[in-house]
Amino acid sequence: MDTTIVVMAAGLGSRFGQGIKQLEPIGPNGEIIMDYSVFDARRAGFRKVVFIIRKDLEQDFKEIIGNRISKVMDVEYVFQEMNALPDGFCVPEGRKKPWGTGQAVLAAKEKVHEPFLVINADDYYGTESFGIVHDYMVSEMKPDAAKYDICMSGFILKNTLSDNGAVTRGVCGVAPDGTLSDVTETFGIRMRDGKMEAEDENGNPREVKEDQFVSMNMWGLPPSFFTELEKGFPEFLKRLKPGDLKSEYLLPTIIDRSIKAGTGSVKVLPTKDRWFGLTYHEDIPGVRKAIADLIRQGIYPEKLYS
Repeated sequence: MDTTIVVMAAGLGSRFGQGIKQLEPIGPNGEIIMDYSVFDARRAGFRKVVFIIRKDLEQDFKEIIGNRISKVMDVEYVFQEMNALPDGFCVPEGRKKPWGTGQAVLAAKEKVHEPFLVINADDYYGTESFGIVHDYMVSEMKPDAAKYDICMSGFILKNTLSDNGAVTRGVCGVAPDGTLSDVTETFGIRMRDGKMEAEDENGNPREVKEDQFVSMNMWGLPPSFFTELEKGFPEFLKRLKPGDLKSEYLLPTIIDRSIKAGTGSVKVLPTKDRWFGLTYHEDIPGVRKAIADLIRQGIYPEKLYS
């Protein structure tokens, strides 16, 4: 079965400060995090990558990574634009950023016709994660099932924290049969004085545990799921309150609603891989050290694409 990896790289990187975090060199030869993700994806069996980017980044993106990747994989580009809205809707005055990960993935609809894996551009997921998702997609996934047959790489919360500030995670409930029962976007997650802290969307304290599964936006989806994304986007826009300029159409929330509506089922694939990423500018030295350690351990060659 053919499979594709879809990389969400259109984020503005507001918390990262100066520069575009997705394009920050972290490897010994100027590699960026996406280089390692694509390398792991190709090693797992994926042969096509679709990059979701901003139109204004296209030239830089191709020069820094796209042209290099195109030598080893089929590469496509799509653009997440703020004004790419369903008929009858327009961008509210004052809105400054696109509409979130659900809209981002929807932008890839015309380029993806096979089961696909969605990842963030600025997250390092680890080699095991790509392998277990790809194995499920080619061996177990039923793309034409009546219910959306979805899988996700289930990371352990304590393995996904940043040393430099709070993070947002999709905190997961898992049923006894190993399927996802719910996923809740949870904010302000950090370890402070030996205790886990977190907040709900309204800033109220929320209890989380170190060993809970979380979604890192690493979802294996059937192509039929584009129908769900397309159907839900205008419904999301209708629910927006006047003056709301920040709400986003988020993939974990869409999947959670599908589970609760009985239209989708998500297999949680546990991984012990340790996440790291560029949430904050201060994360750069730690990420560079982590990559150097993995090279020393033989997980990666010093030069990914010779």
